[in-house]
Amino acid sequence: MKTLHQTPFKLMLLLASISLVIACGSPEKRTELQSNAIRNIKTGGSKLISVDGKYNVWTKKVGEGKIKVLLLHGGPGFSHDYFECFEDFLPKEGIEFYYYDQLGSGYSDVPTDTTLWNTARFVEEVEQVRKGLGLDNFYILGHSWGSLLAMEYLNKYQKHVKGAVLSNMTGSIADFVDYSAVLKSKLFTGAEKRLFDSLDRAKAYSSPDYSSLLNEKLYTKVICRLPLEQWPEPLVRAFKKPNQTIYLQMQGIDEFHVTGSLRNWDFWDKLPNIKVPTLVLGGVYDEMNPKSMKKEAQLIPKSRLYLCPGGSHMAMYDDQSNYFNALIGFLKDVNQESFVADKK
Repeated sequence: MKTLHQTPFKLMLLLASISLVIACGSPEKRTELQSNAIRNIKTGGSKLISVDGKYNVWTKKVGEGKIKVLLLHGGPGFSHDYFECFEDFLPKEGIEFYYYDQLGSGYSDVPTDTTLWNTARFVEEVEQVRKGLGLDNFYILGHSWGSLLAMEYLNKYQKHVKGAVLSNMTGSIADFVDYSAVLKSKLFTGAEKRLFDSLDRAKAYSSPDYSSLLNEKLYTKVICRLPLEQWPEPLVRAFKKPNQTIYLQMQGIDEFHVTGSLRNWDFWDKLPNIKVPTLVLGGVYDEMNPKSMKKEAQLIPKSRLYLCPGGSHMAMYDDQSNYFNALIGFLKDVNQESFVADKK
């Protein structure tokens, strides 16, 4: 049997191993190893990002690809849930996208400080999320309020953006309010409109008659053109859990009452400042005026317009094929540098 003094090389290896064990046991080394282990933990793509120095917002990466899209949901105060149909279309095309629940919504922190609910702060939040996700030269897709937020973000931070999708939003709230009045006159019978207006004046928003008219005569015609019992589950889920404090403060009691802080929002004069390739995407039966979305596209220099022929405000559901064909085509065209804007 060989002794240690007969095998100096083995002795050196043994001493080196002991030194390594001792080093790994030091507080500094343990901290480093623990940090590396935490960074390598798999979360299914979910990540909390710190905003404003004290809150966390929830994000989730879906898919892998060179095309990276950050989704801005509507509301204000709704959540990412109704975007879940994107999972059936984008990843298989090699498109990576990110869910993101804005502060106060969904899985993100829900502060009680009502001074937080303003557009300027949300713009800065989006920029913090971009940094937290490590995105640059990325695509931003906003839907409804999220599209309004995307416009404001582009007005300040578009140097980080490769392309934008403004989905189902017009260029001002006044324009939306005017078209809402047109829709009510068009979709209600005379008797229904008189009843709706009388309930509105009485602020009887919780009455069964008001809810029935709102849901059956308006929401199922211009929000999602399906009977309520056939609305897709992610959409139903999103409508069950909005942050009503944010929605009421910024929007109003419902989609057809804009009494909140957004009521004077107007971006028409700033649209020409959006220089990145942009897809203006909407629906012929949208609660947003299709003519106004055409105007929006005309004012953005490098834009393409597509109005889903069977779609409404949630065209990603009620005209799904056309919506995603237009979206994916735009993203690939920009990525391949083959994008051609509409003639102005």
